Amino acid sequence: MTVAAALQRLLAGTGLAVSEDQTQTGVVIIRAAVQAEVEKDDPGPDIIVTAQKREEKIQDVPIAISVFTAKTLDEQKIEGGSELLRGTPNVNFSKTNFASYNFSIRGIGTKALSVTTDPAVAISFNSMPLVRNRLFEQEYFDVERIEVLRGPQGTLYGRNATAGVVNMIPILADPGKFTGSLKLEGGNYGSMRASGMLNIPITDTLAVRIAGARTQRDGYDFNTVTNRDVNDRNLWSTRGSITWKPDSSFRASLVWEHFQEKDRRSRTGKQLCHRDPSPTQVGGVAMLPQNGGFFSQGCKPGSLYEDAAFGVPNGASLPNVIAASVGVSGAVGFTENFQGVFAIPFATDPFSAVVQSRDLRKIATTYDPQFRAKNDVVQLNLDFEINPDLKLVSQTGWTRDKYYSTQDYGRFQSIPIFTDTSQPGIYQLVGDNLVPAYNLLPGGVFCDPQLGCSRGYLSADLNRSKSRQWSQEFRLQSSFDGPLNFNLGINYLDFKIDEDYFVFNNTFTLAGMILFNRGTGQTGSTITQTCAPNQSVLANPGDGGTCLYIDPNPIDKINGEGHNYFRSRNVAHTKSYAGFGELYWQASDTLKVTAGLRYTRDIKTTTPYPSQLLLTPGYVGGGYVNSGYPALPDIEQKWGALTGRFVVDWKPQLSFTDDSLFYASYSRGYKAGGTNSPGIGTNQAALGFFQVDPRFRPEYVNAFEVGSKNTLAGGKLQLNATAFYYDYKDYQVSQIIDRGTRNENYNAQTWGLEFETIWRPTRRLSFNANLGLLDTKIGKGMKSIDVMDRLQGHDDWILIKPWLQQASNCVAPKALVLPYLQGLYIEHDPSNPIVTPQITGFCPFGGVLLGGPGVGYDPFTYTDVGQNQGQGFAANLSGNELPNAPHWTVNIGTQYTIPIDTWNVTLRGDYYRQGKSWARVYNAVNDRLRSWGNANLAITVERPDSALTFQLYVKNLLNDTPITDAFINSDDSGLTTNVFTLDPRIIGFSVAKKF
Repeated sequence: MTVAAALQRLLAGTGLAVSEDQTQTGVVIIRAAVQAEVEKDDPGPDIIVTAQKREEKIQDVPIAISVFTAKTLDEQKIEGGSELLRGTPNVNFSKTNFASYNFSIRGIGTKALSVTTDPAVAISFNSMPLVRNRLFEQEYFDVERIEVLRGPQGTLYGRNATAGVVNMIPILADPGKFTGSLKLEGGNYGSMRASGMLNIPITDTLAVRIAGARTQRDGYDFNTVTNRDVNDRNLWSTRGSITWKPDSSFRASLVWEHFQEKDRRSRTGKQLCHRDPSPTQVGGVAMLPQNGGFFSQGCKPGSLYEDAAFGVPNGASLPNVIAASVGVSGAVGFTENFQGVFAIPFATDPFSAVVQSRDLRKIATTYDPQFRAKNDVVQLNLDFEINPDLKLVSQTGWTRDKYYSTQDYGRFQSIPIFTDTSQPGIYQLVGDNLVPAYNLLPGGVFCDPQLGCSRGYLSADLNRSKSRQWSQEFRLQSSFDGPLNFNLGINYLDFKIDEDYFVFNNTFTLAGMILFNRGTGQTGSTITQTCAPNQSVLANPGDGGTCLYIDPNPIDKINGEGHNYFRSRNVAHTKSYAGFGELYWQASDTLKVTAGLRYTRDIKTTTPYPSQLLLTPGYVGGGYVNSGYPALPDIEQKWGALTGRFVVDWKPQLSFTDDSLFYASYSRGYKAGGTNSPGIGTNQAALGFFQVDPRFRPEYVNAFEVGSKNTLAGGKLQLNATAFYYDYKDYQVSQIIDRGTRNENYNAQTWGLEFETIWRPTRRLSFNANLGLLDTKIGKGMKSIDVMDRLQGHDDWILIKPWLQQASNCVAPKALVLPYLQGLYIEHDPSNPIVTPQITGFCPFGGVLLGGPGVGYDPFTYTDVGQNQGQGFAANLSGNELPNAPHWTVNIGTQYTIPIDTWNVTLRGDYYRQGKSWARVYNAVNDRLRSWGNANLAITVERPDSALTFQLYVKNLLNDTPITDAFINSDDSGLTTNVFTLDPRIIGFSVAKKF
């Protein structure tokens, strides 16, 4: 053969041709010319969507929408909701604290964490909104398509769709034919997957479909203490549907989906910290070691990407550690010369010798995470054609969700910290006699009923919830031949949730036993057991009793009445009523007008259960009860909101396109307000707390959008473009203040551009790309306290840690604090071990000072901090960018199919990247999130004649570990930062068979 003939034989069937250049050099040129047979290429069927709750071609819908069919999901290896960002412009996703997630569209997501907070992106199952769901934790199976609608959808989808909608459309039973499929997969990390379905026609009008999926794999992270993988998966899902279609005018379907998971999934990633050491002097005044921790935050601001970020918090600054090392709350006895002996020695730092791994996938804790979840969705759909032009649709839905997750709260391994109270020479005074002190810490070990026995600091949390939802929607839809049509409906939703968040700490229990149950310590001489271990529960405020009830049960069997742990109970009930309608006017062959309105009435009732950590009646206790969690009166909130949209779309006949749609729209969105997590159930006069209004306002958005959807080159090329501008009022964002989520409202604007294209030059070759450009800005006059920087450059003020039963740091003038510290230092006499002057708390919050006599500090007399009771100086947020809003996102992908005999080999590559963004509204150095990317490859070998498919894929090809988001914990836990990361490199191989 000639060279040209050989190449032609090799390229046969690929769509490429060879020609020989008739020049003296005889060079053979391979040209990417389309052969004659390719001219017959079919661009493929039109994608049908239900974005407007009726079936329409995607290119005819005047909404920015990205659609993922079952085939697209498989080709791009999008296996769950968290990966939809790879195919949708201006979308960002990350897990967040407390088992929640943030799916944001065009810079708007769910940054508020209260149980009464609605998601800004409505998550729907077959067009039914779900308040609580597992659609971002389970993996997709037997899915017809996923629709991602960008922009407010307040007319048809309702109250909580201010940013957009993610609608998962499952495949339901079809009486048409018997079909089935089975897919088996294995991969690295011991991954094993199985999924399949059967569609069984019972009669010509009745069918049943059963589908299921199972995933099991080892953990992506490693615990260097227990030597176990964590963050593994063991989950399964099943879906059953029955469809009855007795004639062409009626269709009924009943769907049930169940999801279940039980594994060692970790809710959060590693904790980072720029260590903030305890000062030895402040303002030139020498500091006693036992007081230094009061002037350290634990962690200070710093970039999450520096080596210093892998530090550990200053454990000597944690109020619960300080309490067990100083004063009456830490005294376990005294020596013969009456020198105090404390449960934890002065200035002990449980993490002083701890070095964190720089690997974001390695943690060090004695406590492995546990995760359990169950979710059920039941849906009944009835479609009745009153006549060929009028259809009545009924959709009834019920869901329930149960959730249980516990993990190490700090993820830092402690050194031994407890005093050995079994050693000789530790006494208590009984009458006039010295007798051995109560042996509370035998061998330097403390046994906590929830966390077990340890020589060091232990902490864990528990998040558990149960919820249920009922919903009903009726719609009347027309399809007249005339210029006017409509879509009218009413909607009702009823949602209840009971959620608990616990934090357990062995120093909480230890301090409670010393301070309340082993003697009050008021004289500093008696350390005796004065309370029964199982003190009876007191149910009502004011019942009295100074003994602190310590729950004797392990974590998985707690009774929930203990005051030796932090418990935030959140109970809420939401009722929502709505009436909506859209009118469609075909003004001409090319011009259409859509006008829609929706009125929503929301009623939210919250039952507050204030937290009771280390609270009992009395001055030192500062509470009303010694056990239990009494409820305060219900908080009922009501809102009525009118939302809607107005769209003009134009479909001209253009010479350079096959089909074009141009549209301009205005839409109004609304998301209900709610209440923050309950406050602290304290006697405000005793502890100086100032309760704030627990309610936060609803948010509203006015959105303006213009767009164009174009089909060119005989259907081979789609090119869509969108420009938008949003004006937000009272956007909801939360942070941790006083051990609770505090939601704040900000005005903001967002604007940007989006481009999407799909090009199929041949049946075998395709390209897809999308680009999102985004800018955001917080409105003028917006302010908030940054818990990481409460001073905001005011050098004449100083930050101080709180007393044990309080929660948040405070600020005070140096002019008041320094003389007080100087007095303590002068009072100190090294030759006299009896005198150990110490701060027992300096945060007033309302004018009450626990720091000692002779210092008068009333924050209300100071203009800048009076309105927030001394919590700090507010940061100016005007002009800052919204969190989780990267300036750009880009995704490019290509695939090429090579036919080999009766097989098709398809090569697929995708690359996604997003720009820099911020984790919080403060845009501080510790908030910056770097840009990151994700490359994915797949090789699919398919034999169409036998419906047999093999696939080898690699996800996160470069094994990057970007930080996708970050969350700062409370003041009294050291202001550590939880970070969330991308999954590591995943390699998988699957075999699938359809029949």
